Amino acid sequence: MRFELFIAARYLKAKRRQAVVGVVTAISVAGVAAGVAALIIALAITNGMKRELEDRLVDTSAHVQLMRVEGDGIRGWQPLLEKLRALPHVKAAAGELNEQVMVAHGARAGFALVVGIVPKDERTVNNLLANATPGAEAALEPVAAPTGTPAATPSENSDANQPLPPIVLGKDLADSIGATVGDSVLLVSPQGELTPMGIVPKYVRFRLAGTYHTGFYQYDSAWGYVRMADAQQLYDEPDLVSVISFKLDDLNRAAEVGNAIEQAAGKGFMTTNWMEQNRELFRALRLEQYVTFIVIALIVIVAALNILIALTMMVMEKTRDIAVLMSFGVEPGQVRRIFLLQGLLISVLGTAIGLVLGYAISWAGAQYPIHLSAEVYAIDRLPFAPRPLDGLLVAAVAIGISLLATLYPSQTAARILPAEALRYE
Repeated sequence: MRFELFIAARYLKAKRRQAVVGVVTAISVAGVAAGVAALIIALAITNGMKRELEDRLVDTSAHVQLMRVEGDGIRGWQPLLEKLRALPHVKAAAGELNEQVMVAHGARAGFALVVGIVPKDERTVNNLLANATPGAEAALEPVAAPTGTPAATPSENSDANQPLPPIVLGKDLADSIGATVGDSVLLVSPQGELTPMGIVPKYVRFRLAGTYHTGFYQYDSAWGYVRMADAQQLYDEPDLVSVISFKLDDLNRAAEVGNAIEQAAGKGFMTTNWMEQNRELFRALRLEQYVTFIVIALIVIVAALNILIALTMMVMEKTRDIAVLMSFGVEPGQVRRIFLLQGLLISVLGTAIGLVLGYAISWAGAQYPIHLSAEVYAIDRLPFAPRPLDGLLVAAVAIGISLLATLYPSQTAARILPAEALRYE
């Protein structure tokens, strides 16, 4: 062991006449540990929030969507879909017809984006209905009318002999209107009929065939799914889709592939992708991560001030010892390094304890989820995603700040004059 490190370790372990120095040193170690642990936990939560939201968004929405720049939607969409499905990096494509409607059950109502889909195509571009109750997705499969029998339309379902068309709603939406599986729900579409009194909204009853729960409030509280044919008849659009959704083999190439889809589709089309749709959300999460790091780093700064106080008191207590060492030939640079190493030992010890504590709490949080209000936080549980890189960053910041706090007391110790210090001894 080097001479300076040996002396620094002895100063930390030895019993002192002034017990307050030992107490301040212990507080310094605890402060560094608390700051490091808090930073690790905070970064694990912000990383977890970002990863959870990104995973759920990617899992429940398309990577790229194609739509018309002007007009109500895309007509003659099936040949275009087949053409675009063959483009490089496109794994799957599906047409969707959506519109904002009111969903009511009894006296309770809510608003939802009701999407008409073909399940066999839709499941290839997102997994939202994979979280539905058993049988919900199967209920949305197209039903061929018997030979010679005209297919029923939603507007005809008031006939008692005609079964209601199925609808699948987000669980939070179904709970808010008080509907359970099997209940009849009323959809009110603004795409009604023109009368002398103006446009009269269309009222159509559907059977709640199931609910889905993704844990992402945006989808669970404001979305619903019906069969494509029922949506086209409900919105009076027999051969139209609002968007064509695509799933890619590499979601990070969404912007590049989106441009290729626009060019292949021709003039009058535009695309949007999952990164553009959620840019503000991820920007806010990054800003939150930076602010959290800065604010909680103040705990480490306070601990560094405690280290400064502890070392200053140590220098005052050990003035005679330092003078004796210097009279034996110890150089001022060696004295400076003794107290630098003493501060380093305090910060390393506190940082190690904080890292163990922070990662242990983060692991426990990941194993035993803390439930949140999805209405407030968008997701229903607090996610933890600790990363090794964060530990290295936090350790470097904590040790760096602590070493800055040792500069003044170590310089003070190096400037002690042996003759002056021992004059009255």
